[in-house]
Amino acid sequence: MLADFTTQIERGQVHVLICKSSFAGYVVFYPDKDCLQLENVAIAPSFSSQGFGKKLIEYVEQAARDTGKQAVELYTNEAMTENLSMYPKLGYIETERKQQIGFHRVFFRKTV
Repeated sequence: MLADFTTQIERGQVHVLICKSSFAGYVVFYPDKDCLQLENVAIAPSFSSQGFGKKLIEYVEQAARDTGKQAVELYTNEAMTENLSMYPKLGYIETERKQQIGFHRVFFRKTV
């Protein structure tokens, strides 16, 4: 992973989900032009399959609306087939596919 979590935390880009006093997951996002860039969503294994990932994505979408942004944008690796089917179900539209720094990425956007 290339993420610089220290800098992201300092910039207020990391939001942590706590459930019953336990770490359940996190989401990383930041403003970029007319949208919020959703960089990362992660759920602790013991909290998977409970809808928390979807709730974190909804949190980002609400943050976009609250800050006057028009959309949420994100990308995922082409090999992450679960993501490729999940994001359209959540209303995200595929906008492009391209190779970046050695990764085959699929880009999505959702107007909020």
